[in-house]
Amino acid sequence: MQIALLALLLINALGLLIMRIDKEKARRHRWRISEATLFLLALIGGSIGAEIGMYGFHHKTRHPRFVIGIPAILLLQAALLFILKFRLHL
Repeated sequence: MQIALLALLLINALGLLIMRIDKEKARRHRWRISEATLFLLALIGGSIGAEIGMYGFHHKTRHPRFVIGIPAILLLQAALLFILKFRLHL
């Protein structure tokens, strides 16, 4: 269980960091991190970090795909955790 929590912490830290890096690249008109990569990080467990990064750095907050998509991923992950924890008694 501790390993799973550590992995979630790391992937969320990575999601936050990647949002920060992409924001800086956008400011400098440089090559950007793909939206697919940003969503992939959220899907594999980094949705909290991505959400914090979006609003903390004001990045991608004008894009409905992100404003709706990242919280939707987070809600789905929370529901999955709920099901795993309480329905399957893990």
